[in-house]
Amino acid sequence: MSGPIDGTACCPVVELRQYTLHPGQRDTLIALFDREFVETQEAAGIRVIAQFRDLDRPDVFTWLRGFGDMTSRAGALAAFYDGPLWAAHRDAANATMISSDNVRLLRPVRPQSGFVLDGGQRPHRNATAIPPFLFVATIYSLASPVTGEFREFFERLMTADLVASGARPIAVLETEPSANTFPRLPVREGEHAFVWFARFSEVTAYDLHLAALDASRQWREKVRPALELQLESPVEIMRLSPTSRSWLPA
Repeated sequence: MSGPIDGTACCPVVELRQYTLHPGQRDTLIALFDREFVETQEAAGIRVIAQFRDLDRPDVFTWLRGFGDMTSRAGALAAFYDGPLWAAHRDAANATMISSDNVRLLRPVRPQSGFVLDGGQRPHRNATAIPPFLFVATIYSLASPVTGEFREFFERLMTADLVASGARPIAVLETEPSANTFPRLPVREGEHAFVWFARFSEVTAYDLHLAALDASRQWREKVRPALELQLESPVEIMRLSPTSRSWLPA
């Protein structure tokens, strides 16, 4: 897939962005972001997929945006960051941040494994209600690029146990190997990640999923040891609560 982003399927290129903020500044940034940086990015050709509060790191803001391909990504980012809205609000946004360069550039592991948006309307600019859903991002760091063998391992062996325990993946991504086409914004380079997202009705549902996995002999004795043998570092898990204007992937 390349070119324009479809109205429901998103996206051939995805940025997973984690910003470390000054203490107490996350709600300030979220209010500014949801008010000023959603429609303006979309007008430039960027799909703002979702924005989150990290439940375990109170000074981290996590969000996802997507692009039709790496070439259009460069043009869309230039249009936004060279535009008047970013110029008007960048100082206020940057004042909340300690670091904004924890960025993974990703792509779906298969054409059908990216995020699918529901085609509905994004919550209104004045929305304040926080959706009850919990999104969980799980990151596997590998020593080398993701192989077809690892994809098959995840799809044929791991996914069955994940779904049985209540964690159906809604998107499965891997590191996009292309060079960064907008070097003004750095991304993590020289790394190889396999990232999957799941949605739960609430935090308790996620806890029940973890308990079910721990109770599974298949998971404990076969799947988890086989996974750990392939990892370069411990699994990274992010529990994410969507903001009031997040366009929730189904």
